[in-house]
Amino acid sequence: MNPPILEREPGDPRKKEINPLLKLALELGPLVVFFFANARGEWLAERFPALAAFGGPIFIATGLFMIATAIALAVSWALTRTLPIMPLVSGVVVFVFGGLTLYLQDDVFIKMKPTIINTLFGTVLLGGLWFGRSLLGYVFDSAFSLDAEGWRKLTLRWGLFFIFLAVVNEIVWRSFSTDAWVAFKVWGIMPITLVFTFSQMPLIMRHSLDEKLQKK
Repeated sequence: MNPPILEREPGDPRKKEINPLLKLALELGPLVVFFFANARGEWLAERFPALAAFGGPIFIATGLFMIATAIALAVSWALTRTLPIMPLVSGVVVFVFGGLTLYLQDDVFIKMKPTIINTLFGTVLLGGLWFGRSLLGYVFDSAFSLDAEGWRKLTLRWGLFFIFLAVVNEIVWRSFSTDAWVAFKVWGIMPITLVFTFSQMPLIMRHSLDEKLQKK
C-alpha cells in the first residue's frame, strides 16, 4: 500500500513528527518573509532587479510569500513524506489569491487571503463538531494529549476564534492603509493568537490525559 500524501491521523504511531521549533519556523517563515519584503520592497528591487517585475512592494512581498510557502511545504514533505493539512490548505489559498494579486496587480486579493483562510478553518472545525469529530487534534496532537471532551471544547473555542480573526482582518484591511494592514497581520495577529492560546491552558490541564495518569 502506498503511504498517504496527507499527514496521518492524530495518535497514529506511524506519523512522523518534526522538531517543534522547526515546525514553528516553517509555519511563520513565509509570514516573516512577507513582512520584510513589503517593508523593504524598493530596496530588494534595487538589489535584485528581477523582483521589480512583480510590481510595487506589496506585490514583491506577495511573490516572495508564495515562494516561501512553497519552500516550507517542500521541506515538510522532504522530512516526513507527507503534507500537513492546515499549512497545505493555507498554501492553496496563498497560491490562488497571490496569483490573482500578481496577475491583476490588485492587492485586495492578498488582503482577503487571511479572511478566507480563517473562515475556512473556523467552518471546518465547527462543521467537524457538527459531525461528531474534533479535527483540532490534527494540529495539536503532538503537543497535547486530551480526552474526548477536552478536544471538543478546544475545537469549539478555536473554531470561534478563527471566525473572530476573519472578522478582524476584514475590518483592518478595509479601514486602514496597506502598510498598517501588513504590520497588524504580523505584529497584531500573532500576539492575539498567543494570548488566546495561553488562555486555553486551564482547559488543557483539566482534560490532559497525562495529568490524569499522574494522579492515578
